[in-house]
Amino acid sequence: MAIHTNKLCLVVVLFFSIQLSFAQLGFSHEIGVIVGPIAYQSDFGVRYDFETNSGNTGFGIGIIHYINFAYRADCNCYSTDTYFNDHFKLRSEIDWNKTQLNHFGEFVDESRTGANADRLRAHSGEAQNWDLGMQLEYFPRSIRAFSAGLYSFAPFVSLGAHYVSYNPSVETTYGDMNIENASNFYTPWEPGSISDENGSTWSIVSSVGTRYKLSVLSDLMIDLRFQYFFSNWTDGLNHQLPSNKADDWLVWLNFGYIYYLD
Repeated sequence: MAIHTNKLCLVVVLFFSIQLSFAQLGFSHEIGVIVGPIAYQSDFGVRYDFETNSGNTGFGIGIIHYINFAYRADCNCYSTDTYFNDHFKLRSEIDWNKTQLNHFGEFVDESRTGANADRLRAHSGEAQNWDLGMQLEYFPRSIRAFSAGLYSFAPFVSLGAHYVSYNPSVETTYGDMNIENASNFYTPWEPGSISDENGSTWSIVSSVGTRYKLSVLSDLMIDLRFQYFFSNWTDGLNHQLPSNKADDWLVWLNFGYIYYLD
């Protein structure tokens, strides 16, 4: 636990050091909040199953900050007119998300009456993550023109990396309900496939979305995020069956409000 805390503190210090460096350059800032539903894709359920995708859903909330390269706060003027300044923003954020996890699909269908079906039905979990990271957002249309109100929508795509601190939980109502007892879980899984240990990992984050100009100093935003974790333990389950072909990942539909500070 101490190791993960130290890593998180180091990432936080690095994160704010980068933010401070950009702030000293005089670029303007934007802050906002995001919230929305999450579809968690993990080792729970069946791959490509609609019930799994619709059932293992949760929600997330975050605080976001932007460096706006198109405008300088130190002189209340536009920055040098370059393609980068007029089409890119640096987005940083801290997020929290939580998802209840259960098994869905053919292996827990009511027609299944064996002990392993009962074990799967009794097994549940929860994925809970803290994220801290950055994304570079690209706006195909001019940021300056959007800020001036020449059009109402500003679509964008983004790519970045987030440091993730995960804290899964595991439960079962089968047998003696002890999560350390492998016989309480699906028997084809190898011993050690279940763990409620917290940990940390990195993730790749990409999104596509748009802003809507609400007023001179505020925007509404919607974006659809894909986040791939470099760990298979964020859900507390990492079985070694052939169907386990990828690490955990999620899709998050964000709705946000953004305010221009400068």
